[in-house]
Amino acid sequence: MHTDELLAGLRAAGEPTRLRLLALVAQGELTVSELTQILGQSQPRISRHLKLLCDAGLLDRFPEGTWAFYRLAERGPGLELSRALARLMAPQDRGDDPNLSQDLARLAEVKRARQARAEAYFRANAAHWNEIRSLHVPEAEVEGALLTAFAGRPIRQFLDVGTGTGRILELFKGRAERGMGIDLSREMLAVARARLEDAGCSQFQVRHGDMYHLPFAARSVDAISIHQVLHYADEPAAAIREAARVLAPGGRLAVVDFAPHQLETLRDEHAHRRLGFTHDEVAAWFVSAGLVPTKPTELAGDPLTVTIWAADAPAQPASERNAA
Repeated sequence: MHTDELLAGLRAAGEPTRLRLLALVAQGELTVSELTQILGQSQPRISRHLKLLCDAGLLDRFPEGTWAFYRLAERGPGLELSRALARLMAPQDRGDDPNLSQDLARLAEVKRARQARAEAYFRANAAHWNEIRSLHVPEAEVEGALLTAFAGRPIRQFLDVGTGTGRILELFKGRAERGMGIDLSREMLAVARARLEDAGCSQFQVRHGDMYHLPFAARSVDAISIHQVLHYADEPAAAIREAARVLAPGGRLAVVDFAPHQLETLRDEHAHRRLGFTHDEVAAWFVSAGLVPTKPTELAGDPLTVTIWAADAPAQPASERNAA
C-alpha cells in the first residue's frame, strides 16, 4: 500500500463513528438502514461516513435495488488496512468500550429480526419446494451426486447461479475457499443470508444478480453450479454461455435439472418454462459455449428424474490454441 493511500485510509478511519462502522461491518455485511438503526444516527450522516470509507478503499458497496450492502474491502489497496483496523476494534479486545458494546448488542437485535423475517418468508413458501421435491429422488441423493461431480478438484472460487435459499453454498462449506450465490429474488437472498450466517459459512456471499450478466471477470471462477434454475430460464443456452465466459481454464460447470417430463402442472402452477432437458440438448449448449461435456448422471425418481450434466473449460482457451 503506497504512502498516499495509507494516509488517505487512516484519515478516513480517523473519526469515532467511522471506526464504529468498520467494527460493525467486520461482523458481516450490513445495509445503511441497519447501520442507522444500530448507531442511532441519521441516515444522511451514516451515508456520508460510509461514502468516505468506500472512497478510501476500506469498504466495498454492493447496490441491490433500493438497498446497498457494505462489507470490508475484499481487494485493492485498502484491504490490509481495513482488516488491521477491524482487528484492533475486535470485540474481545474492546470489552471496556461502552459504545462498541452497545453497537454489538444492537447488531445482535438486527440479526435476530433479520432471521425472523427470513424464517417467516420461508415458512410461507416452503410448500413450493416440498411439493416439487416429493416428485423426485431425495434431495440428499441429489446433493451427494453434485458434490461427486466436483470431487478431487480444489475450489478457490465457487459460484452458485440462482442460489435461492443458499443451500448449495452451504453444501460446499467444506469444499470451497470462497464463493458467491447470485439470485434475482431479494426475498430468497434474505433467506440465503440468514441461512449462511446461521451455518457459519463466512466465506460465502450472496448478491442480487442476473444469470445472463454475471458480476465476474472472464475466466475467474473455477467451479459453477446451476441447480434447478434452467427450467425457469427464457434462454438456457445464453445462461450456459455466460457461465462458460467466467469459468476459468480447467474449471467445471455442473447443471442440475430435470430430464424431459410431462407434468404441465409445474408450468401452470410453478412458472416452469421448460419441462426438462435432453442430454443432447444440454451437450450441444456446452459445446457451443466452448466447454467439454462429461458423462451425465441420472437420478431416477417418480415421476421426475434429476440429471446432473457437467462440462469442463479447456485448460487452454480455443482462442489461445488457435493463436499458437
